[in-house]
Parts: sequence; structure tokens; C-alpha cells
Amino acid sequence: MRLRSLLFAPADAPRKVEKAVASAADGVILDLEDSVAPAAKAAARAEAAAALRARPDHLIVRINPRGTPWYLDDLAALVPARPAAILLPKCTGPADLLTLSAQIDVLEAAGGLPAGSVAVLLLATETAASLRDMDYAGVSPRLRALCFGAEDLSADLGIAPRRGDGSLAAPVAAARGRLLIAAAAAGVAAVDTPFPDPRDPAGLRAETEAAAVDGFSGKLCIHPGQLEAVTAAFTPPPERVAWAREVVRLLEGGGAGVAVLDGRMIDIAHLKLARRVLAMAPDDGEPAARGARS
Repeated sequence: MRLRSLLFAPADAPRKVEKAVASAADGVILDLEDSVAPAAKAAARAEAAAALRARPDHLIVRINPRGTPWYLDDLAALVPARPAAILLPKCTGPADLLTLSAQIDVLEAAGGLPAGSVAVLLLATETAASLRDMDYAGVSPRLRALCFGAEDLSADLGIAPRRGDGSLAAPVAAARGRLLIAAAAAGVAAVDTPFPDPRDPAGLRAETEAAAVDGFSGKLCIHPGQLEAVTAAFTPPPERVAWAREVVRLLEGGGAGVAVLDGRMIDIAHLKLARRVLAMAPDDGEPAARGARS
């Protein structure tokens, strides 16, 4: 699964789920946490399990955080239905990932699922405490991405997430930078925070294009209308894909440690970048993005 555009849908809102599934999102996140009231958690869990059994494999479930009364019931009901991934909110550090991964191990074995079939995404910056330890490298092969959550972090800090000019408040921006570095160190994707205003396409475009330049691989979305701009920003244009293929041909296919391309020396660092570009390239038959950055 590519992680350019991940669209939230409340698990207890069937029409919104249907609309999200029919959209062009790379992945749909069935939400059991913030968008579901406590009294509706059990019903939403059942709706999510039914959706997983009836839908394609690009469905992700945001379960409730560890320490809540719903966490274990969420896992027990949803892992056997084989979501593409579990999204853990309010992750406080590597210990949470290790525990979650072990619990999924047990549920996969009990349900007869192939080992490792359910991936994990982490919302890794939603509390100040979560920033103390972000060393996720080697903790679990299930980990696919670290996701940046600006709104919950700012609430925990008691500040607004953005200044009047739209830029992130200083501690929120610092957490964003830490997440990018932590994701790179762990060898997984970094997914940016949702843009909060679906009525501001210019603001969405500017924030998303900046995120792509900074090294994010995708963005969380809260409205289907955000998908086109987000997908475009994280889809490399044809000329960038052609460059990446030529780098791979010269350095990997030719067996050279260094080479010259378009008059410039390229080496192993360019090969790593080229592989990342190709991983984000459009599928055959998918329109290439115009103006996208890699």
C-alpha cells in the first residue's frame, strides 16, 4: 500500500465510509477513536469489522489508544478481519509498538492469518510524552509509517497548533522535524498531519507541497476534496521518474559505485533517493502528477 493520501472516515457512519472507499485515496482509515462517542464505540467496532470483511485491502483502522477500555476489544475484533494496517493513536514510544506488535502476533496465529499480514502505523507525536523516545528502528517489522499529529499535540501543550500566518507553532514544528528524522532512522514513511480546513484549497496545496519537499511521503486527509491535491504533491512527475530509473540503471544495473548523469556525478546517496522516487511513482495507467515534488 502506498501512503500518499490516507482519508479518515468515522467507522459508525456508513455513508461516509462508502464515500471514502469509493474515493481515490491510497488508504481509508476507519476511525474508532476521536470521531466516535464513547457510547457508540462497540457499535462502531462491529461496523468496522463488517466493512473489513466486505471491502478491498486498503482499509486501515485507527483503534483506541492503549490504556483505554476499548483497546483490547478493538484488536480482538479487528485483527481477525485482516485490515491492511492498524493505526495506533497516542503512541508514547517504542514500548507501545512492541506490545501492539506482540498482541497482533497472537491474534494472527489464533485466527489462522499469515504471520505479519497486518501492518502498523503510529501517530507518534500526539502528546509531549511521546517525544521523549522516538527510536523506532528495529522494534517491529510491522511498522510502515510514523504519522505526525499536530492538533492533539498542541492541545496537550495548551497552545494553538498554528500561528496567525498559518505556520506551525515552535514546539509543534520541532516535533514535526523530529518525526521526519525518526521515520528516516527507522526506514519507514513519514505521513503529515491533516490540514484542518477543507474550504482552503490554497492553504492545503501550500502545506502539502512544503511537506513533500521536507521529506514526507504522504498526508492524512479529513475530506475527500483534499485527495487530489495531496496525491499530486506526493506523486513524482514523469521527468523525475525517468531520472530515477536512469540512476538505478547506471548504479545498480551497471554495477558502478559512481557514474555521471546529465553532467553530474551520482553515487549511492542518489541511488537511495532514486529508489524512493520509484516507490512513489504512479502505477501503470494512473495519471502522472503535474508539478509534484519528490
